[in-house]
Amino acid sequence: MQTEVNYQILTMSMVKDGDQILLINRPEHKGFPGFIAPGGKVDFPESIVDGAIREVREETGLIVKDIIYKGLNEFCEINSGLRYMVFNYLVTSFEGELLVNPPEGELLWVNKDQLDELPMQDWFRERIALFFRPGIFEQSTIWDKNNDIELNKTIMHYIESEMNDR
Repeated sequence: MQTEVNYQILTMSMVKDGDQILLINRPEHKGFPGFIAPGGKVDFPESIVDGAIREVREETGLIVKDIIYKGLNEFCEINSGLRYMVFNYLVTSFEGELLVNPPEGELLWVNKDQLDELPMQDWFRERIALFFRPGIFEQSTIWDKNNDIELNKTIMHYIESEMNDR
């Protein structure tokens, strides 16, 4: 097992306008093909939320006005020592116009009811609903890439009102 850890910090932002969300249809050559939310690497030393806001602007042209932290997805690969952490946000207010030639793929406003019809990565499809539930989520997955085995998965969902009832 690898002992040196390589950390990568990323963001993903679900941009919401009424019942529609903004997705990027990523082509195969970009990796993670299919529909996905805007996001990417956080530059050092910018804050994580500033990285999320920058990524939305760079990939869509929209300027974020209101953003809500929704949760963390963490993936650890035991052989390489890779630990990447994706900080997830919900954008509820923005201004500006969509880019004519976006860098990551075609931009499309999609009604939430139509999401099941769109091609997308399984991990992203599983995550979508978490952006719209009350509270904050946390998911951690440990996997062995060499043997293509998920070794452990922890999923937590925190809702303040439920915690106050205890």
